[in-house]
Amino acid sequence: MSKPRLFIFDDRRARRWAPFTLTRPVGELLFGCLTLRERAEYVFGTRCEGHITRSALRGFDEPGGAPSVAFEGIGTEGVRILLSSRCAPELKTLKIPEAPVRLNVAGQPAGWIIPDGEPLPSELWVRDPSAAAGQSDILDLEGTVLGRPWDLVAENPGQVTRDVQALWPEKSDHVPGLLQTGDKQLSIGNNVQVEPGVYVDTRKGPVRLEDGVCVEGPARLTGPLFVGASTHILGGHIGSSSIGPVSVVRGEVSDSVFLGCMNKAHDGYIGCSMLGKWVNLGALTTNSDLKNNYQPVRIWTPEGAADTGMLKIGCFLGDHVKTGIGTIFGTGTLVGAGSNLFGGIMPPSVVPPFSWGSGPDLQDYRWPDFLNTAVQVVARRQQALTPGVRRILLEAWNKATTGRPAE
Repeated sequence: MSKPRLFIFDDRRARRWAPFTLTRPVGELLFGCLTLRERAEYVFGTRCEGHITRSALRGFDEPGGAPSVAFEGIGTEGVRILLSSRCAPELKTLKIPEAPVRLNVAGQPAGWIIPDGEPLPSELWVRDPSAAAGQSDILDLEGTVLGRPWDLVAENPGQVTRDVQALWPEKSDHVPGLLQTGDKQLSIGNNVQVEPGVYVDTRKGPVRLEDGVCVEGPARLTGPLFVGASTHILGGHIGSSSIGPVSVVRGEVSDSVFLGCMNKAHDGYIGCSMLGKWVNLGALTTNSDLKNNYQPVRIWTPEGAADTGMLKIGCFLGDHVKTGIGTIFGTGTLVGAGSNLFGGIMPPSVVPPFSWGSGPDLQDYRWPDFLNTAVQVVARRQQALTPGVRRILLEAWNKATTGRPAE
C-alpha cells in the first residue's frame, strides 16, 4: 500500500487569523516544538502534499514548508487525509484505517480519511467541518483544537512540555559550564554550543535546544522552552516560549512564540506575544502584556474587536515587520505584515499591513522599498525570496494599500 496523501486545510475561521494568514497558511505556524503541519506529518507518518487555503496564498512555496494547492486538484487517487490546520493532535503514530472515516480531535470535527477512488467531501464542508454530513465511523484523536490566534500563545507552554516528553524523553548529558536546577528534561541536539554562565531552570517544564543552537552567557533559560535549529541566543532571560529556527534573540522573552528567521539582537521585553517570520526588532523594542486596570484584553479581528478573556496578552506581529529603536507596543497590539514602525512613539493598537511611519502618523510602505529590504533580509539568512512568496506579498500589498487615503 502506498503512503497516504496528507493535506492540511484552513477552514473559515483559520483563514481569518490576522495578521498571520495574510502571508502564510495556518499550518506553517509554530505551536510547541513543531509547526502544525509538522505535527500532522508525524501523526500520520507521511509528508504533507499541500495546504488548502485562501486563493490569495496560491503559489506559496516557502523553503521547508508545504506548498498551497487547489482543492479541486487533489483528485481521487490514493488514500487522502484532510486535517484542519487548527488541530494539534498529540504526537502518537496512527494506523491509517482502510474504510472512510471522519476525524475528530478533542471531540470536534477535524477532517476526513478518504479511501482510494472515493470522492472528496464538499468544499463547503472543508470551510466548516462541523456542518458535514455524519458518518458511521469516527476516529477520535487526542489533542487540541485552537480557536483563535492567541490560543497559540496561551496554550504553548503546555504543548512544549508534551512535545519534549514525546520527542526527546531522555535527558541529555551534563554540559560543562552549564548550571541547572529542576528535574524536568534538558534535551540538547547536535553541535549545540553553550558558554559558561548559562543557567537552565527546568522546575516548571523542560528545555529543548535543537541542533546548532548557540547560547552565549550570561543567560537564563526557563522551561518550558523550545529553541529551534541554528538559533543564536545572545544572552538575557528567555523563558516559557517557542523560538523558531535561524533566529537571533537577546533580552527578556516570556510566554511567546517566534516563528523563526527573526532578529531581536538587543535588550527589550517581549511577553505573551506571537511574532511572524523575518521580523526585526530595533534595540529596546518592548511590549506591554497587562492592562493597568487588570481587565481582560480585547484584540482586533476581521470580525471586530474580541474579548480574549485573558489578562495577559502582548502583541501580534505579522511577517516582515520591522521596528526602530525604542518602539513600544501597547497591550494587545496587532501589526500587519510588512509594516515598518519607528520614531519611539507608541503606534495604534491596530496597524494596517504595509504601514510606514511613527506613532499614529502612518503611510503606505512603498512597494519597491519594502521589496528591496525584504530581499536583503532574507539573503542575510542565506535564503532567497521565492517567486511564489514574492507574488503573495505583492498581492497582499496591493490589497492593503488600495483605498487608503492619499497622502
